[in-house]
Amino acid sequence: MNPGKTMLGKIEAIARRAGAAIMEVYQSAGGMEVQYKDDDSPLTEADRKANAIITGALERLEPRLPVLSEESMPPDFAERGRWRSYWLVDPLDGTREFVKRNGEFTVNIARVNEGVAELGVVHVPVSGASYLGDIASGAFRQKAGESPAPIQVRKISEPGRGDSHRELLKIVASRSHPDFHLESVHKRLEAEFGEVELVNMGSSLKICLIAEGKADIYPRLAPTSEWDTAAAHAVLTAAGGEITDTRFASLRYNSKEGLLNPHFLAVGDRSQQWRKILGPIFDSAAAN
Repeated sequence: MNPGKTMLGKIEAIARRAGAAIMEVYQSAGGMEVQYKDDDSPLTEADRKANAIITGALERLEPRLPVLSEESMPPDFAERGRWRSYWLVDPLDGTREFVKRNGEFTVNIARVNEGVAELGVVHVPVSGASYLGDIASGAFRQKAGESPAPIQVRKISEPGRGDSHRELLKIVASRSHPDFHLESVHKRLEAEFGEVELVNMGSSLKICLIAEGKADIYPRLAPTSEWDTAAAHAVLTAAGGEITDTRFASLRYNSKEGLLNPHFLAVGDRSQQWRKILGPIFDSAAAN
């Protein structure tokens, strides 16, 4: 399959255009003006420019499909709940990282069908790389100027085998949003798998690292919104992984009044007994 000739390739091209507009602001000599929304999240000119590019392009590409973006006013659930398929967009995921100028921000575009993130593109403006996923045809990483290369999650070596060459289990966690349950998760995973490496990163890049086999698990017991995860969720699923809620049911979209995700767990190796390993911690967190 050549994603460049499919819908996935068309969405990647739109995300890349938005990324170029973001980089114009990012690299501007005059700095960037930051405003704050009602939820205290930052908003910049880059968010607005990317949003205009993406929403306009999607409306031309698929006029019949609604577009739900973080930077657009969402319709009431009475209307939104009737959507079968729609585009779910975060024009600039990781605006806090953008403002810090650490490069860890992305453009997220997903197509959701019947609550499932079935197609997604996560573009990284600073590196020019894109992660592409279609649950019907697979996942890919595309470097700037190169053809897409297939990616997949990695398997975790069996614990307790005395394998000194086993790669350390890698947990990814948010750089800017603290998760007070992370220490408990970390300790439980160390008890199960031995030494564990913790990697802090911004935006949906955390999920993409799992999709390409460079990390294993991302526990998120803190608030996120549906546009934060949908595109990377499609990539991860296409690469062989999954995102579940803390009851270990697949994360679904546009199924309720609000647009906040439940707490979730993104994993690469689905064969592990994650419910047995982490279920007690999730139950405790929910009780508190």
